[in-house]
Amino acid sequence: MATSTYLTNPTVNLAPTTGGTLVDLTDQCRSATITLGVDSLESTAFGDTGHRFVPGLQTVAVELEMYLSYGAGEVEATLFANLGTGTSSLVISPSGLTESASNPEYTIINMQLVDYTPITGAVGELSMITASFIGGTYARDITP
Repeated sequence: MATSTYLTNPTVNLAPTTGGTLVDLTDQCRSATITLGVDSLESTAFGDTGHRFVPGLQTVAVELEMYLSYGAGEVEATLFANLGTGTSSLVISPSGLTESASNPEYTIINMQLVDYTPITGAVGELSMITASFIGGTYARDITP
């Protein structure tokens, strides 16, 4: 049973290079999904009665669903600057800018934007795009 109700309101900031100037995409972002993990490296040895594993390299993937907008500092220009660089930096937190145990901030560096759709639309609808990022390393911060 859930012990609390949480209404999400993530902040999303993206820079084309690690350490570069972050662009706040929060007001254009509809959803943000971070998937974290590690590679499993088999360490099974003689005498073991089952497979054993140790953690390897970090794995991370991020999907952002955003309203499409054009112009300097807007969604399309920001994503275009990040496409394929492998040096993108993302900073995402579930709710607001102040980190805490109930609002951890995830910083992911050296990500690669692998794809997005720069032009999409239908009559009478807002244009939505999904940007998919992979790779890099992540850190979780809960200190204000």
